Amino acid sequence: MFTLFRKEIFSFLNSLIGYLAMIVFLLINGLFLWVFPLGFNIVDYGYASLDNLFTLSPFVFLFLVPAITMRSFADEKKSGTIEMLLTKPLTDIQIIMAKYLAGVALVFFSLLPTLTYVVSVYLLGLPKGNLDMGGLWGSYIGLIFLASAFVAIGLFVSSVTDNQIIAFILALILSGFFYTGFDFVSELALFGKTDLFIMSLGIQSHYTSMSRGVIDTRDVLYFLSLIGIFILLTKVVLESRKWEKQGNRLQPGNQKTVGNKG
Repeated sequence: MFTLFRKEIFSFLNSLIGYLAMIVFLLINGLFLWVFPLGFNIVDYGYASLDNLFTLSPFVFLFLVPAITMRSFADEKKSGTIEMLLTKPLTDIQIIMAKYLAGVALVFFSLLPTLTYVVSVYLLGLPKGNLDMGGLWGSYIGLIFLASAFVAIGLFVSSVTDNQIIAFILALILSGFFYTGFDFVSELALFGKTDLFIMSLGIQSHYTSMSRGVIDTRDVLYFLSLIGIFILLTKVVLESRKWEKQGNRLQPGNQKTVGNKG
């Protein structure tokens, strides 16, 4: 499993799209937080706070994470290496978890350079160090959970198609729906008093809760459950591929019989 995990990391870092994805993530955040005179600019904000980073990053992750996960299974299926992968002495869960953890690790590597923003805001504060560190680390934890959920969604989508572009677009749409879709649905008068329950099905309410610096077990359980569901769905897709191949082999037209000569 570790060998496959390491292979996934190096495979991503050896491709141009891997570096482009991380550079774009850092570039967009850097420009919006420090350069562009928009509502996200930290200097114009006037307070020693990184709240705008954690408001902006989920939307950037909507594009970054699908770019990381789109080739996980789609590329294997297109190149035909999925069959060889499934015959290795690894269970389906081990294969999925190796790819999943590799995706999470790559997201984590993308976040590390943003710690320079923490140091900058810490030094810019009046007085120096006037920064809500509890809320800051809570926001980072929430952002990692959010990205981990996006990785699980992207991995599932990649397992159902052999086209990387389709995998990217579908993962973007599905992740976007889980992040903001339930909030929009909850605002419809159709659902009445169940609006809070519907909102709680989405990622945004739990991410916002964690960003306050309070790690609630309900939020952690939500993310773990969401991740678990999509990992299990990915396993079902891989198993269905095996069933399909076994069914094809058992068809009468695919069976060969050997008769006695004489």
